[in-house]
Amino acid sequence: MIKIFNFLLISCFCFFSCGSDDNENKTEEPADPINTFFKNEVSPPSSQSCFAGAYYRKVVSSKDVWLGIGGTVQLPTIVFDEDRKNPNKTGQYLDNPSVYLGGNMGGQETDIGLTWEVIKENGIVSQERKAFRPFMRRTNHISGQEANYMNAPAEDKYYWYPGEIVTISIQIVNDYQIKFIVEGNGKRFETDYDCAGYKRGNMGEFKRVNAIDQVANEGKPAQSTKTKVENGKWSDSYLFRTYNGKVIKAPLHEGRFTDMRCPDPLYFNIQTTPDEMKKGGETISINGAGY
Repeated sequence: MIKIFNFLLISCFCFFSCGSDDNENKTEEPADPINTFFKNEVSPPSSQSCFAGAYYRKVVSSKDVWLGIGGTVQLPTIVFDEDRKNPNKTGQYLDNPSVYLGGNMGGQETDIGLTWEVIKENGIVSQERKAFRPFMRRTNHISGQEANYMNAPAEDKYYWYPGEIVTISIQIVNDYQIKFIVEGNGKRFETDYDCAGYKRGNMGEFKRVNAIDQVANEGKPAQSTKTKVENGKWSDSYLFRTYNGKVIKAPLHEGRFTDMRCPDPLYFNIQTTPDEMKKGGETISINGAGY
């Protein structure tokens, strides 16, 4: 009887200890979580619906405990459709290039980056849009915070031009506030932007976007155009996250984002290599007439 009891005891011990080891192995941190995947990292959906009104290449993360997004990009070249001039603004077009970041957290959407804008020349605002200039936009929030749009001051030190290389980032550094930095070619713009939906530790998604925006066309079908915005080259892009008590940059590789080409992939030429994609790199060209 004692022998039978001992056998059962040993069998039970092996069953529970072996099962415990298996469970532990399943939840172990990967060998290189920053460059692969973190333990319990949320996977992005395979697809998302496009929002009508523009031509845009968007990569968007999963909803997870991300703190922001950043990267280094060579600004694209621009060829406007001369048949799409803005009848209400001399020298401007109905198409407008932009390269920006943003996110959605706490029910609040943000777009923060660079858009093709007017500038001041000898103290006079130009009629034409002539440079990429920092902008910030947020939707309203359930807390009562109102929607907002603002630009960096119209000063030479905040203008960037096609072909220039800039590093751009947005990061939650304080609860309900995003730090926005863009710098390159000896120029730098930095500001804190209040966003009531953004808080450290909350679930949210972040995005980077290369776009041909269209004037007064939000929510409508993208209008036919021959405008081209080409060779916007991201050498790297990354997501901010807290890991082992420190804020790190996790490469925005293809396993960490949903690939969006709106309104249709035929308007985009996306070039990348396996090594570039490991760093979140790619070259983006957009042609309203298609490729």
